[in-house]
Parts: sequence; C-alpha cells; structure tokens
Amino acid sequence: MYARSTTVHADPQRLDSGVAYARDEALPMLQGMTGYVGLSVLVDREGGRCIATTAWDSEESMHASSDSIQPIREHFVEVLGGEPTVHEWEIAVLHRKSETGDDAWARVSWTRADSSQMNRILEAWRSSVVPQLDEIPGFCAASLLVDRSTGRAATAVTYADRDSVQAARDAATALRNSFTQQMGIQIVDIAECEVALAHLRAPETV
Repeated sequence: MYARSTTVHADPQRLDSGVAYARDEALPMLQGMTGYVGLSVLVDREGGRCIATTAWDSEESMHASSDSIQPIREHFVEVLGGEPTVHEWEIAVLHRKSETGDDAWARVSWTRADSSQMNRILEAWRSSVVPQLDEIPGFCAASLLVDRSTGRAATAVTYADRDSVQAARDAATALRNSFTQQMGIQIVDIAECEVALAHLRAPETV
C-alpha cells in the first residue's frame, strides 16, 4: 500500500475549518476514487500544522489519483490559509492493537536514514519496536511510512487519548532513541497531534 501526505503550516484559527472540509467534503469525494483505502487528518495545534494523509491500495492507484486529488488539495490548503508540502510514501508497516477512537492522539516522528539500509530497518522495526509498543498502556496503532529512494520515513504512533500519549512520552522516547541509535537513523522532527479524522480501511501489514 501507498500513501500521499499533505502537510500545511496553517493559520491556527483555521485548523477546525480545515478538518471540517476534510471530513464533510473531501472524504466523500475520495471514497469514490479507485484504489482509495483511507484518510487521516492530524492536527498539531501547538505547531500550527495540519497533516492529511490518503492511503491507496497500490502505487499505480495513488499516481492515477493525482489529477483528481489536485483541486481537493488546493481547496484544503485555501481553507487552512497556509503553504503545503506533499510527500508520497510506501506504507511499510501498519499495525493495530485496537480501534482509534474519537479522543485519540498520535506522536509523529520524521526521520532520515541510509536508504540502502531500509530493509534491515523495517525488519528490525517490525520485530522489535512493534511488540514493545503493544505493551505501552493506551497504545492503539502504529504506522511506518517510508520513501526508499531518499531514506526518509514518517512514523505515527496512536494512543487512546491525550493523557495516554503524554503518559507514554518517557517510554516512547527511550524506545525511539535506542532504536534510532542502533540503526543509525537521524531524527528530523517530532510532534504530538490530535487525531482529528481517522477513516482507514487499509489492512494490517504486520
């Protein structure tokens, strides 16, 4: 599976309007597109970011959607009042322990590594990180998106609510630091985000 993310550094006063547009207008349009398997919207109110990610059943479906997606993205950005950054990813790992509820929060990490080591990193993430995440109270789901050509990756770990994501901060930091140091991964950015919309039909890959 593949994903396309649009990150908008938005006017904080317009974040709720952007979420409403994604939920009420963009989602119904996306659901009619061939290969579409999901949409999520994360809001980092502290940083003023809104991250919308669409999931697709294949790279071909993702690319075929480009023309249809363009006007939806343009209006989304217009509503938010910011500038977009668009990335395309392979959904390398998707694991769910429980359903993502209305109060969910996520910790998102952006990283960079040697692209030639990607297979080794993915195997280690599946075998060592996922089981440890399962043991953290409040953990719901995790996804690891990668760009094999550049070595970039984005990880989203979802928890039941804001209290859970905050309570897990020390354990998550220790796990992340240990894994990135062991694998030679550079941490680029980290954000804690409200899960404003989680409409995913994508199957697990673990």
